[in-house]
Amino acid sequence: MRRLTLLTLPLALITLLSLTGCSWMPFFGDDEEPESETAGYTEKDFYNVIQRNLNARNWKLAIDNLQALEAQFPFGTYAEQAQLELIYAQYRSADYEAAIAAADRFIRLHPRHPNVDYAYYLKGLSLLSQSNSFFDNFLPTDQTARDPGSARESFAAFSELLARFPNSSYAADARKRMIHLRNLLARYEINVANYYFKRKAYVAAANRGRYVVENFQQTPSVPDGLAIMAEAYHLLGLQELSADAVQVLAANYPDYPALDANGVFTYQGVSEDESRGWIKSLTLGLYDNAQPPHYDTRAQYNPAQYKDEDKGPKRSWLNRLTFGLLGKG
Repeated sequence: MRRLTLLTLPLALITLLSLTGCSWMPFFGDDEEPESETAGYTEKDFYNVIQRNLNARNWKLAIDNLQALEAQFPFGTYAEQAQLELIYAQYRSADYEAAIAAADRFIRLHPRHPNVDYAYYLKGLSLLSQSNSFFDNFLPTDQTARDPGSARESFAAFSELLARFPNSSYAADARKRMIHLRNLLARYEINVANYYFKRKAYVAAANRGRYVVENFQQTPSVPDGLAIMAEAYHLLGLQELSADAVQVLAANYPDYPALDANGVFTYQGVSEDESRGWIKSLTLGLYDNAQPPHYDTRAQYNPAQYKDEDKGPKRSWLNRLTFGLLGKG
């Protein structure tokens, strides 16, 4: 009997606590939802708070309040303005995917809005920033050495902005960024062509060089494109095509490093029917000590890129290695 009583008391206590809801035990929490800080806000209240968030660069809080404003006042006075400022806040918070999606949404919903050009501009900026890796801010990386997918999309977004709104207040900056992107895309093609030289894919290398010459005129990569065509055709035994490329190169870029004073092109590689050295012959072609051709004259034809890198204080290897935390000054 005593044992039964000992078992019954805890069960009775548990039942009593469940019925009372444990309201007397604050450490279990409250069933009621905490009241939102923006509860009871008018549309104007929201807008004023959002402006303070943006001025303070509190992007996360600004995004939360912008989304709340649109949810509570979808057809209000500030609804469309809030959608534009949401794109900006997401861009500044480095949430580029969200900014691009928000820009596309605004363009789709408000194609005739007087400030829709701003949505195109922010979309281009977000795509451009998306093409940069985290380490680009700290390490001397070569952006042209990786796939420029987002860079192409950014170029297209800025191009559409200029086509639709040539007199936009953002047009001048968009043009400058397009020049940078065009140079980047052209240099990427040159890097791919140099890679094809390593693989001895000379047809592919020639095609990449020709693509640069035909589609990226007036970029610093054109002389390298012509040199790649000359080299690749030479390696393929197409000497007439190679000579044509050299002639165009000499006429337009007489100071190209591979040209001598008489305009004669110095080939870096040798064709398959020429000797590759005794090591290759001895190993029956298994080992080839010849270096593949490589063309990169950015230091000569795109000096602005290198001048930009020299701006500002020099950073030590320790400063770069620790992402700016150490080695300052």
